[in-house]
Amino acid sequence: MIHQLRDWRASEGERWIFVAKAMLAAFSALWLAFRLGLDSPNTAMTTTFILALPSSGMVLEKAFYRLLGTLVGCTSALLIVAIFPQQPVALFLALALWIGLCTAGAAMHRNQQSYSFVLAGYTACMIAVPAIDHPTTVFTLAVTRVTEVGLGVICAAVVHDVLFPRHQSRQVMRTVQARYDSFIAFCQQTLEHSLSPAQIELHHLRFAADIAALESGRAAAFFEAAHARAHTRQLHAFNNAFMSALTTCYTLHRLLRRLRAHPPSPVLALIEPLHATVAAALREDLSGARMEHVRATLARQAAQAQAQAALLKPERAQRIAFDTALELLDRFVRDIGAFAALYHGLTQQRQMQVSDPVAYSPRTPTGIVLASGVRAAGALLAGATLWYWLAWPYAAGAIIMTAIFCALASSSPRPVAMIRQVMAGFLLAWPLSFLCEYLLVVRASGYPMLVLAALPVFALGSYLTTDPKRAGVGLGLTMFAAQVIAPLNQMQYDGAAFLSNTLAMPVGVALAWAIFAVLLPEHTMGQKDHIAAALWREALAICKGALFRRKHRFDHRVRDLLSQLNAAAGPAPGAPARAVVRQGLTLLELGHSVIEMRQLIAASEAGPVRNALALCVDQLAAYFRAPNRASSAAVQYAVLQAGPPIREALAEATPARQVRLRTALTDLHSIYTSLLDQMPQVPGDTNHAA
Repeated sequence: MIHQLRDWRASEGERWIFVAKAMLAAFSALWLAFRLGLDSPNTAMTTTFILALPSSGMVLEKAFYRLLGTLVGCTSALLIVAIFPQQPVALFLALALWIGLCTAGAAMHRNQQSYSFVLAGYTACMIAVPAIDHPTTVFTLAVTRVTEVGLGVICAAVVHDVLFPRHQSRQVMRTVQARYDSFIAFCQQTLEHSLSPAQIELHHLRFAADIAALESGRAAAFFEAAHARAHTRQLHAFNNAFMSALTTCYTLHRLLRRLRAHPPSPVLALIEPLHATVAAALREDLSGARMEHVRATLARQAAQAQAQAALLKPERAQRIAFDTALELLDRFVRDIGAFAALYHGLTQQRQMQVSDPVAYSPRTPTGIVLASGVRAAGALLAGATLWYWLAWPYAAGAIIMTAIFCALASSSPRPVAMIRQVMAGFLLAWPLSFLCEYLLVVRASGYPMLVLAALPVFALGSYLTTDPKRAGVGLGLTMFAAQVIAPLNQMQYDGAAFLSNTLAMPVGVALAWAIFAVLLPEHTMGQKDHIAAALWREALAICKGALFRRKHRFDHRVRDLLSQLNAAAGPAPGAPARAVVRQGLTLLELGHSVIEMRQLIAASEAGPVRNALALCVDQLAAYFRAPNRASSAAVQYAVLQAGPPIREALAEATPARQVRLRTALTDLHSIYTSLLDQMPQVPGDTNHAA
């Protein structure tokens, strides 16, 4: 019985606790708004529903950015109305420009910071549009809006952070543990050749989404009192170590797959025992002592394999592939060791000295950002035109709803589906709100009876938001009901006004849906063509500019783009999406090689090695700028020409420089084989190696 209660508490019980907290926050805000005599108590109530999120950290984070966005939006509304008083055309043009800029900013950031941009945009509309005919009331509207939103923020933050709180920091640690377990299992399966290429691509796509999710959770945990700055640095380092190990794992997998191709390489039998050693080590706890033992064992086996390879006397290309495999395997073990050390430091709550890591920073392709701004501005102007043409007094509400959902959907990978879900919530709430308002609320005497009358509708909406598949329906239901059921201080029951006001809300949402379906429908978050083009731009950018932290920033950009692709592709990405993933992983591999070669160029004196590597980087930049057979052939030729001078310099180099030169040879071979895999040679070509 106790076990069953615990299971219920962890699943269905958690959902009902969330509903109870949402109801307490909502009706507390409504009661306080009545006591304070605010003009629109339903605004405070609506705020609590918008801020009802699974963890206290997420609530506090969104509350902060909602309040910030409201302040900025109200200030901008005051300025716009002051500059264009009683000039509707100029005012709507200024509002369209403002909401377009804010929506573009929201699309660019794609995190809770983007919510501030969304709020700043549509809050200006909510203040300025009702003040078109009465500009002297704009200051009162702005102050009232800030007060009501602030009251809802306080109630939501207090309830969700005090009563049965779910701390985001604990959820972050569960995410870290799940990431570690899944990645170690993935590496083990990769080394044992138990995953198909398509499965590996899907794993990389989901890992990219995991990286973004961990950063989002860390940002929310930052607002909790128990979160420390040192913990933030360790999480950043954990993400960076994960991306480095993931890239090395893919490069190693691609090389092994090439060696196993027909006809198989004779040196493959020398490499497989080393992979088996690493795969066996991944089944055990990767403590520091264990990793030292693995590295020692691997070094001993590598020396034996090199001695056997000398007796076999393989071809030059096979020998270079063999040396590259040993170098990549050693790099992979180092990366896994660093990743495991950071994981154990986080789980054991040890303070670790880490270099100042690069924070994960999302970036949306420019075309999508601009399209989001244009779409939001166009939606507002279209709504204003319909208002003028129809002369419908309640059209202002439709315009505001259009502005709200064009801004909110701009950061969604599937905006049409999101708006459709909200519309379903509105249509469900329409008859429920009418029945609740005119059969129950109208008969309620006193605040307790009002709560009992309205509670079923709001509880249903909050419960639906706990289901990821129906969250949009629940949000639409609660937003609609909060606007029409929650009474004002001086309530008037007018059936005709109720129908007109409630009709305006779904009309506004329908207009937002039409805008997304008609205006630039291919320019949405995560669209594969935009992601593919952005990947090539990121690869080109690493061929120039400062090298400081370039590798981590490049990793972040590529993984973030793949995360956007994953969100848009859904649970079952098709062949076109997987093709973009393959392209992204190849560019990631090439980019790492470019960065390492540029670092060697910067540390080398003028001479054949530096000139050869510089030519390779220049040819790769030309390839990234215009990927075709000619540019690929030019890179391959430059790589082949760079190998001999590096091997000559290797014999006389110092031990430290030898390490860098061997890394350069590994990078050259990786570049060459990547290009061969991406753009196969015509029949009859002979295989070469750098």
